[in-house]
Amino acid sequence: MSGNATGPVLYVREGCHLCDLFLLDLAQDMGPSYPTLAVVDVDGDPALAAEYGLRVPVLAVAGRVVCEGRYDTPRVRDALRV
Repeated sequence: MSGNATGPVLYVREGCHLCDLFLLDLAQDMGPSYPTLAVVDVDGDPALAAEYGLRVPVLAVAGRVVCEGRYDTPRVRDALRV
């Protein structure tokens, strides 16, 4: 997994409406710490595109996948400790 190794990383794809909705929910939960989020377009890296394919959005924290596809509020809040 590339991106920010310790902080939250959201893997997305341009034009993905689920990614847009996920990002809005995540911004609400993260509050002031939202700027620490690394947003990575998987299509910018062939290895990431192969790894994630159509699984986006995928949220990872400290290299561990927290949730993918749909926003899971309890899991995200637990992972981000918010």
